[in-house]
Amino acid sequence: MRKDFGSKPLSYPQAVYIIGTYDENGVPDAMNAAWGGISDDNEFMLCLSKGHKTVKNLLGTGAFTVSMGDADHIKQCDYVGVESGNKVPDKLEKAGFTVTRSTLVNAPVINELAVCIECTVKKYDPETGMLLGKIVNVSVDENCMTDGKVDITKVRPVIFDPFNSAYHVVGEKVGNAFKDGLELK
Repeated sequence: MRKDFGSKPLSYPQAVYIIGTYDENGVPDAMNAAWGGISDDNEFMLCLSKGHKTVKNLLGTGAFTVSMGDADHIKQCDYVGVESGNKVPDKLEKAGFTVTRSTLVNAPVINELAVCIECTVKKYDPETGMLLGKIVNVSVDENCMTDGKVDITKVRPVIFDPFNSAYHVVGEKVGNAFKDGLELK
């Protein structure tokens, strides 16, 4: 037996992405977004409605960053999603986040979040909210690496559970990609 939920944006996993931008005065801003992901080898896609300050900012600067929300900063990540940058211009600071200017794109890297994708804007459709960015760089805090590799147990990324309005930490390894399935060939 299955339960129908109808036509709704419910799926697993939904990453917790923190989108960072600068406004026209160089003030950093960020918002929480779950609808997006890798869309090609060097592309990142997000669905962001045109009313967000973040959208205005990225259209003005031509750049944005996508940091992965983590378990250690879940309150801050949630705050930048529930508070509007249109109403609270210093919400990134109020969240307790600090930033470093990316050397590759005109957008902030959030220091407290270990994984950051730096992008330039390829296109944005205000009718659909579809944003396509070109991935220029991916940076990772070296404190979240072990033996030169990113260590998911140190990053502690979170996913959004849209069925229950909750966040869950990712981390348990259950298999080996591009290997375990070969046994069935």
